[in-house]
Amino acid sequence: MSSLPAREPKPDATPAARRRSVLVSLGQPKVAVMLMLGLLLPFAALAQEHDHSMMDHSTSANAEHEGHDHSMAAGGLLGSYAMTRDASGTSWQPDASPHEGIHLVLGDWQTMLHGSMTGVFDHQGGRRGNDDFFSSSMLMAMARRELSPVTLGLRAMMSLEPATNGANGYPLLLQTGETADGRTPLVDRQHPHDLFMELASTASIELAEQTSAFVYFGLPGEPAIGPPAFVHRFAAMENPEAPIAHHWLDSTHISYGVATVGLVHGNAKLEGSVFTGREPDQHRYDIERPRFDSYALRASWNPTPEWALQASFAALKSPEQLEPNVDVDRITLSALDARDLGFAHWETTLAWGENRKTLAAGTNRSLDALLLESALAWPGGLTAFTRFERVREDELFVDPASPLHGKPFAVGKISLGGVYDVARWWSVAVGLGAVGSVAVLPDHRLREAYGDAPLSGMFFVRLKLR
Repeated sequence: MSSLPAREPKPDATPAARRRSVLVSLGQPKVAVMLMLGLLLPFAALAQEHDHSMMDHSTSANAEHEGHDHSMAAGGLLGSYAMTRDASGTSWQPDASPHEGIHLVLGDWQTMLHGSMTGVFDHQGGRRGNDDFFSSSMLMAMARRELSPVTLGLRAMMSLEPATNGANGYPLLLQTGETADGRTPLVDRQHPHDLFMELASTASIELAEQTSAFVYFGLPGEPAIGPPAFVHRFAAMENPEAPIAHHWLDSTHISYGVATVGLVHGNAKLEGSVFTGREPDQHRYDIERPRFDSYALRASWNPTPEWALQASFAALKSPEQLEPNVDVDRITLSALDARDLGFAHWETTLAWGENRKTLAAGTNRSLDALLLESALAWPGGLTAFTRFERVREDELFVDPASPLHGKPFAVGKISLGGVYDVARWWSVAVGLGAVGSVAVLPDHRLREAYGDAPLSGMFFVRLKLR
């Protein structure tokens, strides 16, 4: 088990800086646990008196499951479309995607609670690999209310990863981004998510039939960049490995200060965000000061219930704490496909992202990532998933004395795994799973550092609200 680095004091921890902070550090893991349970238990208790089975809408208009018509009729947070289209932040997924969780009507509010917690034994192979135990977790509560002609929405999402994983996260070959101590970058490790992943509200107003305008504010929140975050994508959510393409596609899904405005017409959406470009620092329990120094534009289109397409551009001001003078322009394209095969539900994500870095002396460097992931879920509780990635990155060697420091390399990864629900208790499905992966290293210098084709594996127990 990796040791937890000592928590460093914030460099600006003066009284004035503390006043600028919206919320000081909670400081105790048990507080995080209590907050998560405080969200979960009231919903779970109410669920015993309501229908809370999985909401799984097929592509036809007549495929609404009995007991969930109220959720479908309620429409989306941002306009008059199927509720199942709403994903993380203001992003869209296919209408045919299932919404798993507890769905309740509480007075005038349509509510949903969904989440999961996974305990993992992690073996990363090769010369730079490591073994560890870690846990990934996410709990999200959403609420929607009609105040004609305005629709209000509330969202709260939390994670216990700061308490269960420590500051340096978990081993993951070829992963880069963020820092554990404010001094050195994380390499071949996946950082933990913050305790508060999203605290956001939305308001939309109907302008005409099939046309609405909306505003979104989050502290933290998710700006209008890229596809839905990987923890929300059906094709990715059962895989305990974070994608190595994360920092090219959806690393902005926790941004401390987001304001988005947009227009929805039918199955199309145009939106723009101003937000804080800096990714979360190593202090995972607090809410950081918003800066609103970056912007993003995104166009989304769901041509049929099976498809969700998007293209986005973002100008990020100093996204990396350890590279404060480096700005990044990010371009993303993605397509999500959801299919009801009759015997199973199948979803696939194809996404491409490019980071254009502005380096010292005005020089530029473009690095891109390509991701293809897919998951096939059978009604009996078995899900199989796979992921293919190809990334060009320049952060694998952090020692300035190394001749490979700062050099870009193309790397790849292929993963295959599955999970099977062995039990169900209350509203929680208990699953056992495994995933294996192989690193693809075309450059001989990378093979000298990592090994020829390092093999890695994870074995896990997953708890999930259904």
